[in-house]
Amino acid sequence: MVTKGLIVLLDARPGGEDALAAFLRDAVPLVDEEPETVAWFAIELGPSSFAIVDAFPDGSGRRAHLAGPVAAALTARAGDLLAGPPEIQHVDVLAAKLPGGEPHV
Repeated sequence: MVTKGLIVLLDARPGGEDALAAFLRDAVPLVDEEPETVAWFAIELGPSSFAIVDAFPDGSGRRAHLAGPVAAALTARAGDLLAGPPEIQHVDVLAAKLPGGEPHV
């Protein structure tokens, strides 16, 4: 069951859209190292706007993700990739459909 999530809004530096998109694509192996990250999506919202949307079983999973390898890599490259700081929204998951199981409500 997932109960917690994050929506992280990212704006690419001017001219850095391709680099940010590549970073997000390349982050999948880092997310694979996080057993409590149940779902993770990197999304392009517009020409220079991106988001990460992810879900966790509980608050400790969310905290582990925020202290994990993706967050560390993004922090290390933020000056090169982002026009400003990420906007991190902590959310509660009301319902979810995940592969291979029952609905998570």
